[in-house]
Amino acid sequence: MQELNKKTDPETYLPVGPDDYGFLFQKSELVPAIVQDSETREVLMLAYMNAESFAMTLQTGKCTFYSRSRKKIWCKGETSGHFQMVDKILFDCDCDTLLFLVRPIGPACHTQHKSCFYREFPFSQNKE
Repeated sequence: MQELNKKTDPETYLPVGPDDYGFLFQKSELVPAIVQDSETREVLMLAYMNAESFAMTLQTGKCTFYSRSRKKIWCKGETSGHFQMVDKILFDCDCDTLLFLVRPIGPACHTQHKSCFYREFPFSQNKE
């Protein structure tokens, strides 16, 4: 894993290969991983990754995360069969958030909803 040179501008940094991902974990051991359906672009879930779970995702092609509550690595779908097959991995301008475009096999949410974002918070845009 190669570290990002302190003089390198994160806005212009591009990884040189699949093993060049250390720069993603320089600010924090855990980074947010947004998961989005490749076809519909619907946001399915948000989880966290560490360097090990990211490497496993690259190796298997299945989204693999780090559970903050259980303090362990978990592959989405390992018990339910609802895997998320990775099509593309993007990272943001600050190099501290990941976006996965996936082909979901089954619902993303443990409640059996397609997306974890199925509840709406009451909000009124009429502010004065």
